[in-house]
Amino acid sequence: MNRITLEPGKRGGKPCIRGLRITVYDILSQLSQGATQQEILEDFPELEAEDILAVLSFAADRERKVYSVAV
Repeated sequence: MNRITLEPGKRGGKPCIRGLRITVYDILSQLSQGATQQEILEDFPELEAEDILAVLSFAADRERKVYSVAV
């Protein structure tokens, strides 16, 4: 199941989780501020642990596609 969705009319077309109005950025932002998975799941009860893993996988895949500039 693809947990990350892109819909033009939802949250400005940003990647969201399972069609919800929760963006990948929302979760990455919380993780970067030190929130635990459990805290995020408590803040967003509609999420599942697999959703957070999907966010991390999505971000890692995007990072892999970024090209480095040689100096």
